Amino acid sequence: MSTETMKAIRIHAFGGPEVLRYEDAPKPVPQSGEVLVHVHAIGINPPDWYLRDGYKALPPEWRPQVSFPIILGTDISGTVEAVADDVENFSVGDDVYSMVRFFSVGESKAYAEYVSVPASDLALKPAGIDHIHAAAAPMSLLTAWQFMIELGHDQPNPLQAHKHQPVPLMGRTVLVNGAAGGVGHLAVQIAKLKGAHVIAVASGRHEALLRDLGADDFIDYGKTPPEDVAHDLDLVVDALGGPTSGRFLQTLKRGGALFPVYPLGFAHAAEAEQRGITVSTTQVRSSGAQLAEVARLLDDGTIRTVIDSIYPLADARKAHERAAQGHIQGKIVLTVAS
Repeated sequence: MSTETMKAIRIHAFGGPEVLRYEDAPKPVPQSGEVLVHVHAIGINPPDWYLRDGYKALPPEWRPQVSFPIILGTDISGTVEAVADDVENFSVGDDVYSMVRFFSVGESKAYAEYVSVPASDLALKPAGIDHIHAAAAPMSLLTAWQFMIELGHDQPNPLQAHKHQPVPLMGRTVLVNGAAGGVGHLAVQIAKLKGAHVIAVASGRHEALLRDLGADDFIDYGKTPPEDVAHDLDLVVDALGGPTSGRFLQTLKRGGALFPVYPLGFAHAAEAEQRGITVSTTQVRSSGAQLAEVARLLDDGTIRTVIDSIYPLADARKAHERAAQGHIQGKIVLTVAS
């Protein structure tokens, strides 16, 4: 066990943002197949606050068992500090980014100055962007990519019996709900990149950004329920998901698909079947190979991450309070003083 320490954000009990504590923690030592990364920036994501509050939204039997203290977080960008003897693809000094060990609850440990990362979860950071924009990408971009382009793994799907299958996007009409958020703003760009006609749904203050990111049409849900005006769609990516996802079934043509990113509470399977619509979801998984693939798109600006706000690691509580306010435009990022 390492005797060296580092600063990290840990929780010693479940609760609100007030349980986040900036304190000393053991500095990790890379094990076989791992790389030690000196973290420069950390992207925050909904699973961070789901874990912080004890996954209260899940049925009790689904709630993961964890032992305190826990370091939250999955998404990092930083510089390689050390590599295990059996790691060949990375060298000390490489700038890298990752979604660390997801889906493995409580094991990612990204809200810290240092994190040990399986080499298979790691990719070289896109050279054309800084650590803040790189840290904003992994979970949100991998989620959009695995839903829309390529699943990229054969893990069983805990959310449905069948394997999730992306659908062709070229020439199709795609609606993205929650289009200004972390997954949504990247889903808009991916759909556009792959040749779809893209309709973005968000609050009106996000319209200029989303049109700039490639949305062809925009629906301000504050003025118009999207299900009242959108029709004959091929695909709806509902980045919000949950119990209200069923309202999009009426917007889809027969043979279309609805992808709720957060599927819990969806109770419209019979209606979907009657309408001839595929409803499918998946659980995002770490993939260094996919991060290497999308790095090219981030590097040249084909896809860009939008930053809502930036906080120092010590102020993670404030970042979680910002998240709780909602209406996030892009991503919230924590920075680590070098």
